Amino acid sequence: MGIGEIIVIIIVIIVIYAVISMRKKPAETGSQSSQKASSGAGPAGKARDNPGEAGTKPKRGYAKWVGGGLGWVFGGPIGAILGVALGSMLDGMNSGQSSYRGTQRGDFAMSLLVLSAVVMKADGKIVKSELEFVRYFFTRQFGEEEGNRLIKMLQEIVKQDIQVRDVSIQVGQFTDYPVKLQLVNYLFGIAAADGVYHPDEVDMISVIAGYMGVSSADFTSIKAMFVKSTGWAYDILEIDSTATDEEVKKAYRDMAKKHHPDKVAHLGDDVKRSATEKFQKVSAAYEEIKKHRGLN
Repeated sequence: MGIGEIIVIIIVIIVIYAVISMRKKPAETGSQSSQKASSGAGPAGKARDNPGEAGTKPKRGYAKWVGGGLGWVFGGPIGAILGVALGSMLDGMNSGQSSYRGTQRGDFAMSLLVLSAVVMKADGKIVKSELEFVRYFFTRQFGEEEGNRLIKMLQEIVKQDIQVRDVSIQVGQFTDYPVKLQLVNYLFGIAAADGVYHPDEVDMISVIAGYMGVSSADFTSIKAMFVKSTGWAYDILEIDSTATDEEVKKAYRDMAKKHHPDKVAHLGDDVKRSATEKFQKVSAAYEEIKKHRGLN
């Protein structure tokens, strides 16, 4: 069962819970009115009415725990996180603070939400530029209305204590390798949004990549696309500067195949566009090495 299907199940159960709660409240209110009418206005009547009134005070905060528990059952750590987020949004809706209508989303979108929150929190602060980077991506990928809903969910997720190991392992278990590489590329985009690569953010992306099952060579390659070093071109192609010309050419062919945008085309146009930029960085690294070596 995909995460998108899990979210639909969670939403349906939470909505059922909300409907039952809303129906129960009017029924209890009507019962109180009848009781008050028959009890009279004297002190004894008031004494009988008060317990009923106390018992009908709105109970806030239940939906997020219901959603979190069901999310864990159906979707592991990611399902629990998303369930709590959706439940919190439902509590806000009941109190008139916000509104949300759940829709089915793919595994990639759900992974983006949780991992985005992890990286944004890594340096101890969430800056506007990072949130805008995520908002821009979601809006381009899913449309303005859906993108705004995802951002609302993200704002609930960042409030939670996320178990990075459990979440990353779950993503790794149910995600194709090319998608994992694109996830790492996306996370570096968040880290770069404020113009500064904070060491804690880079370290967190490294941890996430490791738990997802991304090789250290592939992580170093993607990191070199963002964080430039002396041998950045060789790092991107995953070779040493002592490699022969033939080894350089072979490495480029292998990397071009590994990072080809068509491998993630099913995730949407904006993901493919991001993958194309990554593919272009591989080509740029190859051109840099050719220029340095005087190769045709």
